[in-house]
Amino acid sequence: MKPKKNPNVDIGRNSSLYFMIGLTSILFVTWQSFEVKTYEKESEFMEIAQVTDDLKEDVPITEIVRTTPPPPPPSAPDIIEIVEDVEDVEETVIESTESSQEVYIEDAVVRVDDIEVGEVEEEEVVPFAVIENVPVFPGCENLNTEEERKACFSKKVQEHIKENFRYPPAALEMRITGKVYVQFVIDSQGRVKNIEKRGPDRLLEKEAVRIIAALPTVKPGIQRGKPVKVKYAIPINFVVH
Repeated sequence: MKPKKNPNVDIGRNSSLYFMIGLTSILFVTWQSFEVKTYEKESEFMEIAQVTDDLKEDVPITEIVRTTPPPPPPSAPDIIEIVEDVEDVEETVIESTESSQEVYIEDAVVRVDDIEVGEVEEEEVVPFAVIENVPVFPGCENLNTEEERKACFSKKVQEHIKENFRYPPAALEMRITGKVYVQFVIDSQGRVKNIEKRGPDRLLEKEAVRIIAALPTVKPGIQRGKPVKVKYAIPINFVVH
């Protein structure tokens, strides 16, 4: 059976070939567009300097001011008249108040009996070891001898330190140890005064002063029949176990 259409006039016969040619053309144009490079045009600048050869300036006209000369001084008179003084002027003589070597000044005589000297009694401070009658700590009143009262006083002070002792927390945390030497005075009223301390750390010294300041009032020491100040010293040892 013969075909109805002529194969030479078939539209879709070379369609694949045309497609490939068109695709190739588009890819070529796209590639060329990426390869095209453009450059900015350099702008030209022109510098113009204006220079003038002749510089002309208008000089202002100044005016000379003429001043009149001062008048000449008056001339001296031809005849000079001498005028006598009408009133006599009395001169005031001012005598000097300074004394010379010829002036005798009588020496003031002061008798020793006329001078009153007040006696200032300084309160004596006696060491605890040589005091005649030692301070009596509460609880040591019934003892008879001075040696027993001295031993009782030292024992009561040590008991007071042990009962009131508190290790400083900061020193305990840093494990600060050492011995603090404390010296104080028991005044004529039996009170603790003038606490002095020396130790390895400020925290330990502060605690030692606090303990000694809390001592109770005692019976004051007696020297030659009157109350006196008594100096006492004791070491406080801070140990961490």
